[in-house]
Amino acid sequence: MKVLGIESSCDETGLAIFDSEQGLLAHTLHSQVKKHAAYGGVVPEIASRDHIRTWLPLTRQCLSMAQLELRDLDAIAFTAGPGLAGALFTGAVAGRSLAWALQIPAIGVNHMEGHLLAPMLESDAPEFPFICLLVSGGHTQLVRVDGIGQYRLLGDTRDDAAGEAFDKTAKMLGLGYPGGPHLARAAESGNPDRFRFSRPMTDRPGLDFSFSGLKTAAITAFAEVDRNPECVADIAIAFESAAVDTLAIKCTRALKQEGISRLVASGGVAANSRLRLALEKSAAALGGRVFFPRLEFCTDNGAMIALAGAIRLEAGEHDSLGVVVRPRWPVDQLGVPADGAAADPM
Repeated sequence: MKVLGIESSCDETGLAIFDSEQGLLAHTLHSQVKKHAAYGGVVPEIASRDHIRTWLPLTRQCLSMAQLELRDLDAIAFTAGPGLAGALFTGAVAGRSLAWALQIPAIGVNHMEGHLLAPMLESDAPEFPFICLLVSGGHTQLVRVDGIGQYRLLGDTRDDAAGEAFDKTAKMLGLGYPGGPHLARAAESGNPDRFRFSRPMTDRPGLDFSFSGLKTAAITAFAEVDRNPECVADIAIAFESAAVDTLAIKCTRALKQEGISRLVASGGVAANSRLRLALEKSAAALGGRVFFPRLEFCTDNGAMIALAGAIRLEAGEHDSLGVVVRPRWPVDQLGVPADGAAADPM
């Protein structure tokens, strides 16, 4: 089954073609970073309009890369949530309309399930069960994964997600947009001993997260040095270290609690090199292993949507002709595929 995947949940338009027999055939991505940089964050209306302008050229490009025609497609998968409502609608309408025109099935995919399954695009994919750290601009969650659709939420953020805290802190430090990568680069030249921030919620039981206080601590420290630009790198590394340590501590706690040795980290923040190293050390200390998607599949992309869609379409799922999006759609509310194919994603 050849599935065209369309990702449009926020500020990146991703297209990909996944073949259930041959794997990923092609993928392409258009980023809107330059369009939103002047505003210091994503402007929903601008994002929606740009998705409309770019999805068709990207579809043609993706088909050309895979050496396919539209008639060769067997199904369409599109992101139906969570995300920005307007941005989701653009991809949903595009995907549903194309599927109707081609008389092939379509399915709306949960964006977070896409991230969760992204490591399955690699040749060395993790086996079930595993613990997944979903860490992005909008989510910081720990999920136990026993199979496709078998997801149990272990921990969630009570306020800012890790990626959101990275972005807000970077903005207040004057580091530009998108904040996370800029803050990580600034941290490379920082003095790790000048500032130290607490590791939030690690001094109590549980697997929930809270990054709002950490963000406030970093901003307060910057104000106390009169916004001295010479302190930016030092504050950046203190913030990054605290955030990374917190995530690693909670992941270790989850692996021990569930008696599982495999850890998956997905989402935009999973591209952070300091976090990757910390999680690798944490998993190894328990005799386990951590799995990551390749860097280009940590951030939003069409490949993960095409993969997740292919799995559920092959299980017999598909959507009606109506277009429905869910800006809020918890991943642990997804069901197991009807044919019981929860044990093998490929």
